[in-house]
Amino acid sequence: MALLILPIIIPFATAILSLLFRRSAAAQRAISLLGATALLGAAIALLNVVWSDGIQATQMGDWPAPFGITLVADAFSAIMVTLAALTLLATVVYSLADIDVRREAFGYYPLLNVMVMGICGAFLTGDIFNLYVWFEVLLIASFVLMALDGDQAQMKGAIKYVVINLIASTLFLVAAGLLYGLAGTLNMADLAVKLRDVARPDLVATVAMLFLIVFGIKAAVFPLFFWLPDSYPTPPAAISAIFAGLLTKVGVYALIRVFTLIFVQDVAYTHTLILVIAGLTMVAGVLGALAQTEFRRVLSFLIVSQVGYAVMGLGLYTSGALAASVFYIIEDVVALQCLFLVSGVVYRLNRSENISVMGGIYRTYPGIALLFLIPALSLAGFPPLSGFFGKLALLQSGLAVEQYAIVATALVVAALTLFCIGRVWSDAFLKPSPAPGSAGVLVRSAALSSSRAQMIGMLIPVVVLVALVIGIGLLAEPVFGLATRAAEQLWSPSDYIQVVLGEAL
Repeated sequence: MALLILPIIIPFATAILSLLFRRSAAAQRAISLLGATALLGAAIALLNVVWSDGIQATQMGDWPAPFGITLVADAFSAIMVTLAALTLLATVVYSLADIDVRREAFGYYPLLNVMVMGICGAFLTGDIFNLYVWFEVLLIASFVLMALDGDQAQMKGAIKYVVINLIASTLFLVAAGLLYGLAGTLNMADLAVKLRDVARPDLVATVAMLFLIVFGIKAAVFPLFFWLPDSYPTPPAAISAIFAGLLTKVGVYALIRVFTLIFVQDVAYTHTLILVIAGLTMVAGVLGALAQTEFRRVLSFLIVSQVGYAVMGLGLYTSGALAASVFYIIEDVVALQCLFLVSGVVYRLNRSENISVMGGIYRTYPGIALLFLIPALSLAGFPPLSGFFGKLALLQSGLAVEQYAIVATALVVAALTLFCIGRVWSDAFLKPSPAPGSAGVLVRSAALSSSRAQMIGMLIPVVVLVALVIGIGLLAEPVFGLATRAAEQLWSPSDYIQVVLGEAL
């Protein structure tokens, strides 16, 4: 099916065309903008087909499953591909004003598209080994983006990011090899069938723990998150924003996929452990955020905390909890990217990440301040914004299965997140401006007088994303209906298995 291949082909073709026009920054920008728009159109079309016709699968090279390369899209995959396309488009528009000419000359736009190609491939693959391959594609591109034309701090963050992800990749390959030795296949649907009656369930549990570590590193769950706050704040805001919106969600997606389809033999053990990890991730992330004084480091720790909420539904492991997690992921991707894009605008105004030297933005530019406040309150779960409905659904799911400890943890972390957001709002936006003639005021005046057009270009995707945050809250019922469809397919994967394996089943 062509629609299954387009989310991979479009960014790949965009990257190639951008390389062909590498000497023309204007051509690269135009090609990337057109490619991102086409990707979003293809993703929406795929989501519409999956919604109306059910799960879609195709076998590359006409090799029958489970022997060939399978691409498959259920509702969850299609949602994630659409989020990836939306995030890419917002990043490209923002980059037109934010990314400097040197980074463009070093291949920024081709790398961005190769990374998104890998992300879409990871969402659409039906095979564990090809999931590994797509992870490597996106990671290689993200390694270069992290370090692209960077200073000492950026290189330090990039080295930490590269090392920890190379370790995760090695563990991934080992885990895939062990899994193949157990089942004789790496097709996910085939694994779901063959692991039902495996002779050594203890070995399956061991391999499951390896995958939990691998995807836990990539999702930045406790205690494997330490690399993220040192890496994500260092590159330009456009790069940080797409990393914040998408890269940890690839890990979360992989966790949800394998622990609903493949590793469900001992749910009492594996998913209880995941639930404990989710709670610890929430707490560690928000406490880390409270201890920070730099804008994007605060946001980076909040990424970690929100991953805990996204994984919480998997740990609870009910259909309703999975629906809540999918809904929360949708909201979280949009809100986090929006906040990181706003951080780039704030940096342009202050030329500093230190919250203590900021101030006066609300008085001078109330619109910019509100563009931060709305997604920040949504992240904290403030009604009636979209984050409130995601957290509420997770809490209701926890109460339904009498998991009171995780419910209490989620409530306390939500309150602490609101406190953290309030502190940033007060210090960076509400307090009086720096003294007249100070460095902060002079930089802000120079930045606005010399680059007003750039600032407007940076604000356009932010405004659209804020509107989406509000819109998801106002249209929570139909969005939750989409999440519920995805959760039903995850909770009962028989249709997924049947569509992929067909006559081979």
